[in-house]
Amino acid sequence: APYKTVLTHGFVVDGEGKKMSKTLGNVIHPNDVIKKYGAEVLRLWVAAEDYRDDIRISGEILQRLSEAYRRYRNTCRFLLGNLTGFDPASDRVADADLEEIDRWALHRLQQLIADVLKAYESFEFHRIHYRIHNFCVVDMSAFYLDVLKDRLYCSGFKSRERRSAQTAMFEILRAITALYAPLLPFTTEEIWGHLAAIIGGLEASVHVSRFPSPDFRYMDQAAAGRWEELIAVRETVNRNLEEARRQKQIGSSLEAEVVITAPGKQFALLKESETFLPTLFIVSSVRIEEVEDGKETVVVIRNAPGTKCERCWNYQTTVGDDPEHPTLCRRCAAVLRA
Repeated sequence: APYKTVLTHGFVVDGEGKKMSKTLGNVIHPNDVIKKYGAEVLRLWVAAEDYRDDIRISGEILQRLSEAYRRYRNTCRFLLGNLTGFDPASDRVADADLEEIDRWALHRLQQLIADVLKAYESFEFHRIHYRIHNFCVVDMSAFYLDVLKDRLYCSGFKSRERRSAQTAMFEILRAITALYAPLLPFTTEEIWGHLAAIIGGLEASVHVSRFPSPDFRYMDQAAAGRWEELIAVRETVNRNLEEARRQKQIGSSLEAEVVITAPGKQFALLKESETFLPTLFIVSSVRIEEVEDGKETVVVIRNAPGTKCERCWNYQTTVGDDPEHPTLCRRCAAVLRA
């Protein structure tokens, strides 16, 4: 055989699995797709379909992929927008000094890199697309980047807390841009160009950069298991916050104080992270109370005590303590003074 490896694929059919024909009027011309969605979405369709079966294409499928493409772009746009002023050579935070949630994000990134590399090696291109898409939507947009906003916008511009977030975001953006480059060559090149304009020392093109490989320094299964439990509690809290919003008890989640009564191990887990929980839940304050083993965890939403800080919008009892900044909480007043 004149080759070492060969791939075969099925026929391209319409969304219902029917053969395309002019008689049925179900033919979709590639040029029409490019005019409506752009060539990158057409490339993404090729990559996202499992070629081992017949390959379906329809307006609905292309619309769904167009939305997935926008999610990826928007994730990269957010990461780029928050890397301004960051120089890895001087501002990178040492591994041991990273915030715990940033280490969790980097752990998830290593898992993504390992999965994507394995998918490339086995020619499972659809798995590459769905794995990166889920990382951007579930791990990043719906959780990590949402939790990060307070630290990015309200911490000191050069503070360790903000630099820790930027360290993780830089590694994440560099990796997901390189991983997607074979499938979205023009989009990733555009992203890389903006990244190189912010960060010195990067290769001139994503297509001459080295592919990422898992960095086992960031792999921590024990910590990941702990975060899975915290994220599960967060989902419960979010449902309760949504119900409080429906009942018009609160408007924004920052108007809330969350009171959690939990037994044994869960109480210990939450107590250990108590100072971080308001950030995790995106509320103004959290109280943890213990109940005896065997009882269920209960989440109660109350109106947060204190006054709304003009800068971070958290309700804090320290607002007004600083005569120089009477409308700010203690944290924001300290950042402005610095």
